[in-house]
This record gives sequence, C-alpha cells and structure tokens, in this order.
Amino acid sequence: MARIHPENWQALAAEPAVAREVATLEVLAQGLPDEYSVFHGVHWTRLTGKASQFTLHGEIDFAIVAPSGRMLLIEQKSGALQETQEGLAKKYKDKTKLIAPQMARTCDHFVEKFKETHRGARPSVEMLLYCPDHRVVSTSGASIDPARIVDATKRDRLCEVIKAILPLDDKPVCDAEDACKFLASQLELVPAIGQLIGNSKTHYTRLAGGLAEWGMRLEFSPFRLRVVGTAGSGKTQLALRVLRDAAETGRPALYVCFNRPLADQMREAAPEGVDVCTYHQLCERYVRSIGETPDFSKAGAFRAMEQAFGAATLDASWSWDEVVIDEGQDFEPAWADSLVRLVREGGRAWWLEDPMQNLYRRAPARLDGWTVLRSDTNYRSPRDVLDHLNQLLPLERSVEGGSPIGGSDVEFVTYSDQPALFAQTRAAIDRALALRFRPDMIAVVTFRGREQSAFTPFDRLGSHSLRCFTGSYDLNGNPIFNDGDITLESVYRFKGQSAPCIIFTEIDFDCLDEKAVRKLFVGATRATHKLLFVVSERAAGVLLHRLG
Repeated sequence: MARIHPENWQALAAEPAVAREVATLEVLAQGLPDEYSVFHGVHWTRLTGKASQFTLHGEIDFAIVAPSGRMLLIEQKSGALQETQEGLAKKYKDKTKLIAPQMARTCDHFVEKFKETHRGARPSVEMLLYCPDHRVVSTSGASIDPARIVDATKRDRLCEVIKAILPLDDKPVCDAEDACKFLASQLELVPAIGQLIGNSKTHYTRLAGGLAEWGMRLEFSPFRLRVVGTAGSGKTQLALRVLRDAAETGRPALYVCFNRPLADQMREAAPEGVDVCTYHQLCERYVRSIGETPDFSKAGAFRAMEQAFGAATLDASWSWDEVVIDEGQDFEPAWADSLVRLVREGGRAWWLEDPMQNLYRRAPARLDGWTVLRSDTNYRSPRDVLDHLNQLLPLERSVEGGSPIGGSDVEFVTYSDQPALFAQTRAAIDRALALRFRPDMIAVVTFRGREQSAFTPFDRLGSHSLRCFTGSYDLNGNPIFNDGDITLESVYRFKGQSAPCIIFTEIDFDCLDEKAVRKLFVGATRATHKLLFVVSERAAGVLLHRLG
C-alpha cells in the first residue's frame, strides 16, 4: 500500500468538493506498492518578474515519488472535456481552459521551484493527465502524449500506467527522501491545533499562501517582526514553522501565549525541546526558580508574579534564539518588554496578533521599530462564513476568503428561553451528525465565558456526552476533562483553536457593541467546514436589522 501524504486524507471524504480526488487517492493507496509515496494537493508560491511584483499560484492534484527519486505529477480532470482544434479543454463556469498548456506551465513552475530550493539542480519529472469520466476520441489532437493520458477507457489501469512510467527497478536519479521532503514542505503540513483536543490522531492543515512562506524569507537586524494577521491567516502555522526550524538547527526556542488551552495544544504540536507556556506559567517558573511558591488563593497572586518577573535581573539561562509571542493582542503592554529581553543577541522575536480577537480589550503593545507584516486573508474558514461575517459585523477591515471550501451553508436557529437554548443546541448537534461529521469533528462553543455559561454544569446534552474542562488540574498541572465525545468550550478558551464543525451557541446580546462583534468574529472563524449559529431572538433581531 502506497504511503499517502497527508496521512489523514480519509477525513476529506466528508467534503463533496473533493470526493473524486479522494476516490483516486483510494485507488492509488491500494494499487501502488509500499515503495511509492503519494502527495495530494501540492501547492506552491513563487515570485516572478524583476521587481517581484507578481505571485504565481499553482496546484498539482497528485505527485508521486518513486524509489529512484523520479516524480510524476498527475493532473485530474473530472467530468466531461471538450476536444477542440487547439486540443483538450475543460469548460468552467466563466471560461474554457486548454489542458496541455496548463499542464506545461504546472510542470515548468514546479521545476523552477525545485531548482530554487536545490541550488539549480533539475528534478526528473513526468506529467500525466487523468480524466476518469471522459473518453479521448482523438489522441493526435489532444496536444498531449497519448502514453501520458489515462481516460475513462483506461481508468482501471491507472496504477499500471504509473508503475510503467516510474518502474521500481529504475536507476536512482536523485534522493527519493529529499524529493519527499521537498513535496512535504510545499504542502506546509502542520498540526491543526483544534483537532488535537480529545483526538489521538494528528490532523493536518495546509496554509494556502503567505505567512509561513514570507515570514521565513524576511531578513533584517535586529529581527523583530510583528505579524498582524486575521483569524485563519496562518499565524499558528508560521509559529510552528519557526519552532521546527529552530529545533532542526539546534537553536533554543520559546513559545509564549496567553490562553492555557492553546498552550496545552501547542505543547503537543511543537517539536521536542521547545519551551511552550503561557505568560503566567513563565512568570510562575521564574518565581519558583528563586525559591518562592506562589499562593494562588490570595488576591493579586498573578499580578505579583508579573511584577516579580518584570523586575527580575535574568541570567543567560533565561534567553532563547527564537522567541514567539502568540495572541499578542491579549498581552498587557508591559509584558512585551519582559519578553523581548529574553531574546539572545542576534536572535529573533516574533509577535503574532489579531486585534479583532482582543476579547479582553487590552491596549495594544508599543513595539517601536518593529517590522510589520499584515495578512487579511483567512485560509481556514469557508468562504460563505466570511461573507456572512463581512455582512453582519461592522469590521474595520473586510476579511478575504482564501479557503477552497465554499457552499457550506451557514445555518441560524433561534431560542427564546433556556429550555429552548438546550433543545436547539441538541438539534444542531443532531444536524451536524446527520451531515456526517463525526463527534470528534464537532465543537460546541459558547458565547459566554465558562463561569457564566448555562452549559458549564453539564457533561451531557440529551444523548450526547460532552468533553469539557472540569475546572481542575492533575498533579502535573494538566487540565482535567470529562470523557465525552463532543467538545464543549467557551469562546474565550477555544480562541486560537478550530474544528471542522462549530456549533456557536448561547449567543445573546441586546446591542452589537465592540465586545459582541469580536466574540462573534472569534467564534465563527473557528469553523473549518461548517458553522451553525444558535442565537437568542433578541440578538437575532439586532443582526437582522443590520441586514436591513
């Protein structure tokens, strides 16, 4: 059985838009021997032009690596094709595109990208057109080598054709492992933090574009980069890229965030040896290092730790080559100075923030002299989710949709009182399950904080068991959760995480003020595939009024 990357490709089956490609992955997985590696959805970005004014985006449906190091790029065209005088073509909604030139450009761009990262070395690359629904009548007019076409008449022989093009006994042309590393780097495979909650599998997400790519390319001294990115723009992916790079090169790295659940999940995702903690955990570590034990039963205990850490004279053991500060919008301005001093001479500091997710309404940190990188594109949430938010909320800047997922059909239901709230939330869970989302793909996110939520006392909702934070920690300081199937979290605790299906419930307000806008924005943008709102009648009235 061939090795498929990313490994969790079966989870894609719930998305109709990629059903045909998933079916092909199943054929490749079962029909190719273990020695082959199959990469799905390989994307890349590269600059072209003297002034680097244009960015070319390309997509390869499948890339296969043989033991010899040779690669085969497969372009899949499902549905009917047109056989024109210029060659095979695919008709889309607003235009018709010739396939042969598209494949040639794809191959050329792929080769150029490989050469950029391998000091000019040229890879051994072949191209194949797979059109499982179309019978090519005139191979001579297709403008593609007939030996490199698998149409409807030969689709059962797809794996045989691949093995003929990439024979197992072929002489090595390059290091197959190196070719796989290159393809994996283009996939931008990183753990999706929300999927680590209550799930033993590591799910992966790909950032389609910018932050991880561009953030790692920047060079200046001293390196102080402030990344202002909207939800889903790839800030966490960039953070993990920085931490992986540090771990691979033996440079000490520190990741600090505000939210405890996010720190717990980042600790699971980050490479071994990287220090991961919240800001208060870092302060506590310092206080304990000088022989003091914080008494959290006393009022002001956290403030006292902050002051002790901020005033401390630290030795070299309190310094790192890479310091990543995530959720910067939630940090007190004074904390920035405390953290930046932890960067060794010649080291790099990364400050990641999204002002729209500032739920605690903190003043922004003053980072004088820092270079700023902005991204207003959300690659995580379905496009129609973002369309709804742009219409419903008075956002300072519209959020651009970069996700390939559309048509997810955002759903609203209303409730009048608490019994109706519970009933409608149960119905929303049933709806999600009917849409084939597994329980571990669903997160119920409450608009209220944990202390005020009506859901906090419960570990079940009807027949559904809930996995929720109990409010207690074990002896190692790890949070204790109920053993439930469906995650229940507040919008505050779930910030920085995500799930395929979000049921955003207990939404209630009588005025769409700044706080309500930000909470709606944060909760809605946790969804990667499907979003269901459970809204009070009065809040629904406010939102409908905005739509006129």
